[in-house]
Amino acid sequence: MITLKLATSLDGRIATAGGESRWITGEAARHQVHRLRGAHDAVLIGAETALADDPELTVRLPGYEGPQPARVILDSRQRLPLDSRLARGAAEVRTIVVSTGPARPDLAAAGVQVVEVPDLGEGRPDLTQVVAALRERGLARIFVEGGGQVAASFLRCGLVDRLEWFRAPMVIGGEGRPAIGALAVTALAAAPRLRRREVRELGEDLWERYERI
Repeated sequence: MITLKLATSLDGRIATAGGESRWITGEAARHQVHRLRGAHDAVLIGAETALADDPELTVRLPGYEGPQPARVILDSRQRLPLDSRLARGAAEVRTIVVSTGPARPDLAAAGVQVVEVPDLGEGRPDLTQVVAALRERGLARIFVEGGGQVAASFLRCGLVDRLEWFRAPMVIGGEGRPAIGALAVTALAAAPRLRRREVRELGEDLWERYERI
């Protein structure tokens, strides 16, 4: 099961043109994201998000004592810095870099697991092979958190089973960074379609839940 999470403005932006993104959604929405993380085997992001945000990708809720999901970074060129939170915490929380080349020795020495998958060209990993490799390692429930190119890639491949969309009551504008990158849709019939399951208010934000048709 693959779940795509989006936290956006009303016009579907995840950051300003300058990259500011903390915090678009409010505290109640952020707490729900942590609960959703805890319900999955792994949290997945792209290399650009890892480099720009230096996230922890852990479940941080008062009183939470459950297992931490694995952290998965799609990082074809293995650019993850050794001083990043993800690399520094690899000894405590399982951390996987998915690459299209052999493991970088210093990453492996830091406790980061490097998984090599086929290259589709221009350093893009084959996502079906990524999902299969994670499943082989016991990670069947994947929580995809970003960024826009990663979200678009999973949608293009038809791999998204559920969408958890948190929308804040603000408008950033066209120069902001889109939540979903290019899909190359030329006809409406070819656009990915989902069925809305539920809509809730979380503070000032909306939480919309969708599933694949």
